[in-house]
Amino acid sequence: MTAKDPSRENLEMDDSKLKKDPVQSAIGDIGFWQIFICLIIFLLKFPVAWHQMGIIFLAPKPDFTCSNETLSKCDADCPQHVFNTEIFTNTIQKQWDLVCNREYLSNLSQTIFMLGILVGNMFFGGLADKLGRRIPLVIAVTVQLIFGVLASFATNYWIFVICRFITAAATGGTMVTSFVLVMEIIGIKWRELFSVLYQVPFNLGHLTLPLFAYFIRDWQKLQFALSIPSIILLSYYWLIPESPRWLFTVGRVNESAKILVKAAKKNGLPFEHIKADLESVQEMKTEQVAKGTIFDLIRTKNMRVKTICMNFNWFVCGMCFFGVSQYVGEAGGNLFKNVAISASLEIPGTLVCILLLKYWGRKKTLIMSNCISGFALLAIAFVDEGEHELIVILATIGIIGMCISFPTVYLYGGELFPTVIRNIAIGTASMIARIGSMISPFIASGLSKTAHWLPPLIFGIVPIIGAVLVLFLPETRGFPLPETIEDGENFGKKEKKKLTA
Repeated sequence: MTAKDPSRENLEMDDSKLKKDPVQSAIGDIGFWQIFICLIIFLLKFPVAWHQMGIIFLAPKPDFTCSNETLSKCDADCPQHVFNTEIFTNTIQKQWDLVCNREYLSNLSQTIFMLGILVGNMFFGGLADKLGRRIPLVIAVTVQLIFGVLASFATNYWIFVICRFITAAATGGTMVTSFVLVMEIIGIKWRELFSVLYQVPFNLGHLTLPLFAYFIRDWQKLQFALSIPSIILLSYYWLIPESPRWLFTVGRVNESAKILVKAAKKNGLPFEHIKADLESVQEMKTEQVAKGTIFDLIRTKNMRVKTICMNFNWFVCGMCFFGVSQYVGEAGGNLFKNVAISASLEIPGTLVCILLLKYWGRKKTLIMSNCISGFALLAIAFVDEGEHELIVILATIGIIGMCISFPTVYLYGGELFPTVIRNIAIGTASMIARIGSMISPFIASGLSKTAHWLPPLIFGIVPIIGAVLVLFLPETRGFPLPETIEDGENFGKKEKKKLTA
């Protein structure tokens, strides 16, 4: 019988320690501590939905005439426009006469808002990778509150637009920073569930928006009502801790251990060994952990492929989700009811996503949902323009597909990129999604005037291309989160062992 080499045995033990996740080992996959933090963070998705979708009721399609009944409403000699206030007592169009040759300003305000989301994703994404998750998140919710309220007191159009832009930048910051924080405290077994549940409050926020607007018909009062609830989020300064995973990754072991000990106590787990385990793993790391930059997303061929394929799928979600929603919303009828129905369709798709991610994984789920949307929307191009009901049914299927794709790309992107550049990666991807959402109105409304089949053709082809690109990405279900740039580079290159429960 051959004796075991003690030096080899020690090396195997050290390798085992290196491979384990000391952060998750300390606090467990899920517990009271994680659930409490996630529930608090989920609240911020309500104002995210209210601010992004609020323009529907701040600037609804105006019904107006010329004060001089002998002139057409857009006649150059018309002295004043008279707005129908039967449904909305005041809108931004009525406030600043955004009709006729000034009509484009109404759409421009939303384009600038989405640009603000894009800027916020990038700015706060980079800031959170350098300063941590907590402080940028607190700054973002504070700015969102202040400038959201200030927008309701705007005395002219451009002050309104500037306030909304800054509000949007802060909103983008809350989105990217909060999601990454959730992913960094939840264990592998529960990551699918919580990444999808993270989206549900957005759906509920969208669903409650027409309720706000039904009872508040003045745009200034509505803007104030949608903004002031964010005052609750100021409590994040006291309630939300720094990400212990980020602290550990950047070498701040003592601070990470302090948070993990508190979390372990809340979860009823042993905590005496936590600091020693963190120090042990940290000492065995031969590589000096460096803070990443945006260039690490494209520095090597492997990372470039992941970045391009993932970012394109975020673009698909941004363009098709908002574009197809608008495409359905132009059906006419009761605006409050239309928005409520559209929003309610998002919830079933989002919840179905939980089971698909758990049992199918990220890769198959994203391919399937993109194909469902793509082929349903392509079918509209071959339907006669007069068959309105069939068009709505097919477009609804397209929306349901996107409601599965959106939570999937959030989770997939969060798992694919390493901790040191995770916020930058999600921020960049979200920026690409905003570009998609910025151009979607021009496709949904503008191109439909050229040809009925053109918008669904574009909305259908893009998700199918996205599905093809997913084939080049590795599956991430069941694998530990990559921490360093080297982890991210190696992920997917070779066979890895999944963490076992």
